[in-house]
Amino acid sequence: MEPADLGHHISRRFNEDLEKLRTRVLQMGGFVEQQLQRAVTALVEGDSSLGEEVAHADHQVNQMEVSIDEECGRIIAMRQPTASDLRVIVAIIKTITDLERIGDEIEKVAIIASRLATAEQPTDKYREVRHLARLVTDMVHDSLHSFARLDAAEAIAVARRDRIVDEEYEAIQRQNITHMMEDPRNIRRALDIMWIVRALERVGDHAKNICEYIVYTVHGKDIRHLSLEDAERQIRESAADRSA
Repeated sequence: MEPADLGHHISRRFNEDLEKLRTRVLQMGGFVEQQLQRAVTALVEGDSSLGEEVAHADHQVNQMEVSIDEECGRIIAMRQPTASDLRVIVAIIKTITDLERIGDEIEKVAIIASRLATAEQPTDKYREVRHLARLVTDMVHDSLHSFARLDAAEAIAVARRDRIVDEEYEAIQRQNITHMMEDPRNIRRALDIMWIVRALERVGDHAKNICEYIVYTVHGKDIRHLSLEDAERQIRESAADRSA
C-alpha cells in the first residue's frame, strides 16, 4: 500500500470511528430523554412502579458513559487526532458526562415520584412541574439535535432558553414556600416538589452545557464563562477575521 493510500485509509477509518461515536452519543441522549419523560409520567400519574423502574435504569446510563469514554480514549491513543478532530472527541467526552449527570437528576425525580405516588394526588396534576419538565425536555432534545448537526447557531438559541427555565424554577419555588407558610400540612409535599424542580432546573443547565460544547467544536471557542451575547459577538468577529 502506497503512503498516500495508507493516509487515506487511516483518515477514512478515523472518520468512521468518529461517526460511530456520534451515533452512540445520540443513542445515549435518546435514552436519557426517554427516561426523563417516563420519570415525569410517574409523578403525574402517581405510578410508583414506573418511578422505581426509571430509578433502577440509571445504571444503564452510567454504563453508556463508561463505554463511550473508553472508546474515546482508544481513538485518541490509536489515531492521534489533529486539533479540530480532537475538539470533537473532547466535546463528546464532556457531552456524555453531562448526559450521565442528567441521568442522576432523573433518578432523583423518579425516586421522589415513586414516594409521592402513595400520597393524595393534587387536582392540578402538578401543572407547574409538567410545564417546567416540558421546557427542559425540549432543551435536551434540541441540544442533541444541534449536536447531531453540529449547528452552533441552533445550540446558542437552545442555550438561551435556560433563562426561561430558571425563571419558571424560581416561580415554583416561591409558590411552594407560600403553600408551606399557609398550611404546615403542605410542607412535606412542597419540599418534595422543590427537590423535583431543582433536579429539572439542573437538567436544563446540563443541556445548556452540551450546547456550549457544540460551539467549542464548531468554532474552537470556549464560551462557558461568557454571556451568550459576548459569545455570539466573539463568533461573529472570528468569522469576519477568517473571511477578511
